[in-house]
Amino acid sequence: MFVKLWSTDTHVSESHGPSVENVDFQTDSSTVKMVNVPKTRRTFCKKCGKHQPHKVTQYKKGKDSLYAQGKRRYDRKQSGYGGQTKPIFRKKAKTTKKIVLRLECVEPNCRSKRMLAIKRCKHFELGGDKKRKGQVIQF
Repeated sequence: MFVKLWSTDTHVSESHGPSVENVDFQTDSSTVKMVNVPKTRRTFCKKCGKHQPHKVTQYKKGKDSLYAQGKRRYDRKQSGYGGQTKPIFRKKAKTTKKIVLRLECVEPNCRSKRMLAIKRCKHFELGGDKKRKGQVIQF
């Protein structure tokens, strides 16, 4: 298998380096890019077999069970003398989490739920005000 690693093209582009435009680098709350998702969404329901309105909420992790096998093993190993027995993770690489939406069908007889993952973002808003073009900003 042959892989071309270096291009021998003599074409030189006019711009030097990546161009960055229309990006706000300030951390002021008014200039930060925010992901805004509506509270309802019409999408396909597997149980109903057709498009239905769905109620959108953000997924939250449930409380860890004390009786899961890993937790029981860890507690058994930690008990007694000897201090911390397993490494505590400290090298966190990511600054954001992937947002997971929980979609619930609003049909009274259905109420089926499903998850939908969206991309990573620093600021997530559910059901916020829509942006309007040419609106005057009021304080």
